[in-house]
Amino acid sequence: MPRWFVALAGGLVVALGVALVAMGERPHADALAPLAMPTVSATPSGAASSSASPAQTVRPIGDGYRIQIPRLAIDLPIAEGDVERDVVVQQTPENFAFHLPGTAIPGMGSNTYIYAHARRGMFLTLWNARAGDQVVISTPDGVALKYVVTEIHPRVPPEDTSWVLPTSSERLTIQTSTGPNRDDPRFVVVAVPA
Repeated sequence: MPRWFVALAGGLVVALGVALVAMGERPHADALAPLAMPTVSATPSGAASSSASPAQTVRPIGDGYRIQIPRLAIDLPIAEGDVERDVVVQQTPENFAFHLPGTAIPGMGSNTYIYAHARRGMFLTLWNARAGDQVVISTPDGVALKYVVTEIHPRVPPEDTSWVLPTSSERLTIQTSTGPNRDDPRFVVVAVPA
């Protein structure tokens, strides 16, 4: 894994955590995509380790994706994050979940990172996630990709960037904030294909 990518991912995650928590904002950066990233395998704790496989191209998510977690009454359209708008300017729109630029598109066989505010009607109820909860990603062509929650990490330090790295298998990493301060931990849920 190139050090520049890890540093970029780290900066994005820290800035994203700050925006989500402090200002209720979120990320899209066409300048960041497409990125060529090596395949990475993840340990159950979310730590990633590089493998020497060919790079894969990651593109922005298109219109028409949706995330649903029925037991938690989460049902939001997914839009591509915008680092300039969400992190720098801190003017993130409401009522969306966001795909972190540079992470995989759902169904493409790697780590998809999705985040939203911890607010009513958004990801606030993610705090009540349990192993076994069903997550459905609807695609623009009407396919329902089904996942099951396997990991819940309620206190991830904002500087822990391992969660955004590519993985060698399909997975969703779903994140929200835990408080209003820059240094408050993030709440992270991992789901794998059902």
